[in-house]
Amino acid sequence: MNQNIITKKNFFQAFGEQSRPWQKNYLAMYSSQWQGVTSDPDLMLVPVDDHLVHRGDGVFDVMKCVRGKIYLLDEHLQRLERSAKAIYLDFPPDYDRVRELIKNLILVGGERDCMIRVVISRGPGGFTTDPNECPTSQMYINVIRSKTLSDKYGKEGIHIISSKIPIKKSFFANIKSCNYLPNVLMKIEALSAGCPYSVSIDEEGFLAEGSTENIGVLTSDGILKFPGFERTLSGTTIKRVFMLAGDLVKEKIINNVKFDRIPPQEACQAREIFLTGTSFNILPVVNYDGKTIGHGFPGPVYSKLSSLLWEDMTKNNKVLTPVDWK
Repeated sequence: MNQNIITKKNFFQAFGEQSRPWQKNYLAMYSSQWQGVTSDPDLMLVPVDDHLVHRGDGVFDVMKCVRGKIYLLDEHLQRLERSAKAIYLDFPPDYDRVRELIKNLILVGGERDCMIRVVISRGPGGFTTDPNECPTSQMYINVIRSKTLSDKYGKEGIHIISSKIPIKKSFFANIKSCNYLPNVLMKIEALSAGCPYSVSIDEEGFLAEGSTENIGVLTSDGILKFPGFERTLSGTTIKRVFMLAGDLVKEKIINNVKFDRIPPQEACQAREIFLTGTSFNILPVVNYDGKTIGHGFPGPVYSKLSSLLWEDMTKNNKVLTPVDWK
């Protein structure tokens, strides 16, 4: 069998001949291994013996920069820290200046609207499950161009299905770990069914969460419900939407807002359903498991919450971290 032997000398020549069109959205990366930044996607690499790669041993969080300011930076970092603590993962020394690194990396990326991914890994060192093989943890930060969903999703709504993929146990559901195999399978399941998202059902038969999304249901009696965080990841966007929904209660647009158990049957009879997530904010659901939701088009509560969230993301300086643009 003929094989090319790759050395340091011919590595970049061989690597550069490959076509990777998806990299056009990669703006910048920081690695604690290099102690530096690159804007060259070909250099945005992680060692194969990093336990992040071969064991999924690491945690991450994703936040967004909107119009040049980072939304809910502290909340995302706090969740990252909770996840790391849960799996006994220490932070590398660089983490002490993670806010500064994120801001500088956004400037290197050069775009005011972008996504920021912060990953803390167990680090390189052997190929077993033993964390003692790893001399030190590592931090990788990527800035990626924001993807804009088609306007039709907000105007026409989306279809979702119930997932058949087993839900994560509560301990793992509350850790934003890099082991996302169940989430990947949920996405495959949804796409195979011809819709963009699926929602998991817990062992007791109640709604849980999507592959990377939380769900909200406006019941037939006007109560806005969200699954609790006992079996789902504590979503930063859903918590913000929950807070903003309090204004709708005061305005008597909805009767109440709460975290509660939601049977799929109740969701199928809902006035409105929507998904929330960092990347897309809020998406209206008009069909669930083949059943039309409400009148079959995005409802007024979705519209109101979408506007409130956008205002929060662009005008509420209490939750915005400015980047020093020149």
